[in-house]
Amino acid sequence: MLQQGDDHSSGPDARGREDLQEFLGQEAPLHLLDDLTKVNPVTLETVLRCLQARYMADTFYTNAGCTLVALNPFKPIPQLYSPELMQEYHAAPQPQKLKPHIFTVGEQTYRNVKSLIEPVNQSIIISGESGAGKTWTSRCLMKFYAGVAASPTSWGSHKIAERVEQRVLNSNPVMEAFGNACTLRNNNSSRFGKFIQLQLNRAQQMTGAAVQTYLLEKTRVAYQASSERNFHIFYQICKGASADERRQWHLPEGATFCWLPNPERTLEEDCFEVTRKAMLHLGIDTPTQNNIFKVLAGLLHLGNVRFADSEDEAQPCQLMDGAQCSVRTSASLLWLPEDPLLETLRIRTIRAGRQQQVFLKPCSRAECDTRRDCLAKLVYARLFDWLVSVINSSICADPDSWTTFIGLLDVYGFESFPDNSLEQLCINYANEKLQQHFVAHYLRAQQEEYAAEGLAWSFVNYQDNQTCLDLIEGSPISICSLINEECRLNRPSSAAQLQTRIEGALAGSPCLGLDRLSREPSFMVLHYAGPVQYHTAGLVEKNKDPVPTELTMLLQQSQDPLLRLLFPTDPEEKSQEEPSGQSRAPVLTVVSKFKASLEQLLQVLHSTTPHYIRCIKPNSQGRAQTFLREEVLSQLQACGLVETIHISAAGFPIRVSHRNFVERYELLRRLLPRTAPGLQSPSPSEGPPEWLPHAEEAPPHRLLRDILCTLPALTRAVATPGDPAEATPAPIHCGRTKVFMTDATLELLECGRAQVLEQCARCIQGGWRRHRRRKQARQRRAAVLIQAATRSWLTRRRIQRLHMAATVIKRVWRRWRVRMAFLASKELDGVEEKHLFQAPRSPGSFPLPQTQTWLLGAIIRLWPLGLVLANATMGVRGFQRKLVVWACLQLPSASPSSAPVRTAHEQDGVTSIRALPQGSIKFHCRKSPLRYADICPEPSSYGVTGFNQILLERQRPGHV
Repeated sequence: MLQQGDDHSSGPDARGREDLQEFLGQEAPLHLLDDLTKVNPVTLETVLRCLQARYMADTFYTNAGCTLVALNPFKPIPQLYSPELMQEYHAAPQPQKLKPHIFTVGEQTYRNVKSLIEPVNQSIIISGESGAGKTWTSRCLMKFYAGVAASPTSWGSHKIAERVEQRVLNSNPVMEAFGNACTLRNNNSSRFGKFIQLQLNRAQQMTGAAVQTYLLEKTRVAYQASSERNFHIFYQICKGASADERRQWHLPEGATFCWLPNPERTLEEDCFEVTRKAMLHLGIDTPTQNNIFKVLAGLLHLGNVRFADSEDEAQPCQLMDGAQCSVRTSASLLWLPEDPLLETLRIRTIRAGRQQQVFLKPCSRAECDTRRDCLAKLVYARLFDWLVSVINSSICADPDSWTTFIGLLDVYGFESFPDNSLEQLCINYANEKLQQHFVAHYLRAQQEEYAAEGLAWSFVNYQDNQTCLDLIEGSPISICSLINEECRLNRPSSAAQLQTRIEGALAGSPCLGLDRLSREPSFMVLHYAGPVQYHTAGLVEKNKDPVPTELTMLLQQSQDPLLRLLFPTDPEEKSQEEPSGQSRAPVLTVVSKFKASLEQLLQVLHSTTPHYIRCIKPNSQGRAQTFLREEVLSQLQACGLVETIHISAAGFPIRVSHRNFVERYELLRRLLPRTAPGLQSPSPSEGPPEWLPHAEEAPPHRLLRDILCTLPALTRAVATPGDPAEATPAPIHCGRTKVFMTDATLELLECGRAQVLEQCARCIQGGWRRHRRRKQARQRRAAVLIQAATRSWLTRRRIQRLHMAATVIKRVWRRWRVRMAFLASKELDGVEEKHLFQAPRSPGSFPLPQTQTWLLGAIIRLWPLGLVLANATMGVRGFQRKLVVWACLQLPSASPSSAPVRTAHEQDGVTSIRALPQGSIKFHCRKSPLRYADICPEPSSYGVTGFNQILLERQRPGHV
């Protein structure tokens, strides 16, 4: 029962908050929420709790509106990606009603292409940091499409479809071997971005694919951070090559290479046979493969070439001990002359003047190392691009044979390290562009929903990242333009000078931060995912990506067929690489190339219908069933989900259907004022008004209108005097099927609901107390009546039993008296009887008065009853007892103590001793079977008097 307290708060208490959360969450556990948009309210805390609950329940995929959030389980789950499950999602009539999965996204994109009259290209953008599972997700999606879209049709051959499917799947292990590496965060981290187009014909069957790559981390060939490894392919050829191949490639057992750290670690990706089989299926024959691996072995030996400082600056640097052998081996593997190779690494060529005079200058030790690393990076980058072109030529279909495509974009996630340089700037710049594309698409989806509900789009405000993009790529002045300008200037650029130019030219940008405590020249960019500090040291050199002309000319002199293919002696290329004089063309920097490729990618994405998969890593240690909220929060910020949540919060994060809204807030209609003479204002004491019982029959729009009409009164009730918020309308909008409101409006409605519930509780408490007291009064009256009736029945029952006993005694006594009289008369003879009647009477035998005669006769008739009462344990006492005994013995009416006892001989006439009672009379009584027959209510002391009191007194033990 509700208890009424003294203090009544206007807002909901803790229990009310819990009830509100249950209402907003539809009383569903968090791990059962398949979509984060169903979490009410949409806040960062509730999103983290929902993801954690689902991850602990082994549910790794969750929808977030137009985005699928994928948590890395860090454990093998074969049944989660089985062919049977793929077929289940493909054959489902409505796959979106199944559990969230990457197959749901894949099937949705496939059906979008298949069902539209004018097919629209689809794209799936997979993002996340290293180790979150982007590569695995891309691989599973390609398997899914190869299974559902590569089946043969009536016009196609089964062998052709099978070949296309196999080639598409085999492109993955090749690209992972040459483009992935082991990092601190992930054993199979993609060090490049790729966009894969799965090409479909008019019958929606996959006929081919195309791969486009972005920003390969070629610096990893020559530099690996601590505890990290080089690309997988180097470890595969060292561990998987046969003895004969080791001799050909000069890779003896136990050999150590400077560019091959941590070779003792064995990973699943170090499978050489899988890579070779995949390359064979892609059309790369065995001789070409051996040629590729021989070039890679030559790069490993090139990394062992070490230089020593020269004592004379006019002389080239000397080789360290053992380096000469490495130079010889590397030159033989690359089919390069040894002396020109060594000369190119140690001496640079300078062209000056209009006549382009050539000067030779010995390089310092640092410059020699840089030229060596540049040679290795140049060869590997050309080799990677050539592999991509071979893969495309193998799996790409004829342009006339396909009409639409489904794109898979696997890009870097947002990166922020202690030392950030040009690579991180390009990666974060790409993420800013993709975030802008995502926000635009998400807001477009919001706009479609609001338009479907009949709401205006102008209600939603959000923070756009266009300011940050203007800082990075804007015109005319931006970070990229300043870096490119430094590259075009024919003068050395210092890190401090670049920092000064950036801070001076872009000081007015709100997204440019300054770190005055930094000892190294740097600048800070406030990205959407957080601030990142970029060091300016080496930034210009990396942007130039200088490739000395003599290195290219050296590689063109190689007799290796693969290197001759990678470095052709093309006059156009030569003229482009060797600009001279005033006809020098603008330098094509790394930033310029990346920006151009990114713009091309965004044009492709804008022409498609995008779908987003955000891969999240629950912990950095790679442990299963471990969910670290801080790390997940940083990833949610990096992939843009936090910004999406903020956008939702800026709009209407609370969305309730009409039915649920009316069911919860219909009682607010009690607060409506009186609008008609016949309709009185409802009050808690009067109960519900007349129209409330028929609320179910009322139209929903009328109920909604009545509920919304109470908001001004609630706003005035909670507003303080003079508060301008009193005149502000409540931010709530009623759509066609949902009610959209903010957190403030929800709190206002809950406050009014709590007020009405409090009034109802008081009314219920008063009615309950009144009902309880009336019930107690009725029970008391009923108990009194029942007790009185019970006492009356027990008394009547007792009197009836006594009356029946008296009747029996009287009947027996009459029978006994008649018998005694008969026996007495029979014993008397005639003489005595005659003498008895004729003899004179003695004085003591004179006739008594009539009253005494009647009393004596009554006593004689009732003397057995008197004898019973005399022998009873309780009843008459004292004189009454003696009187009864005296009457039963037929004593004279005088005092019992003074009456003489006369014998029969002293009497006149003759009497028989047998006429007197002989012995004692015993009465045998049996207990009644009735339950209350022997129970007699306590008689009142004034209700019965006299002889009746003797009959009705309770028998008490201890009396004779």
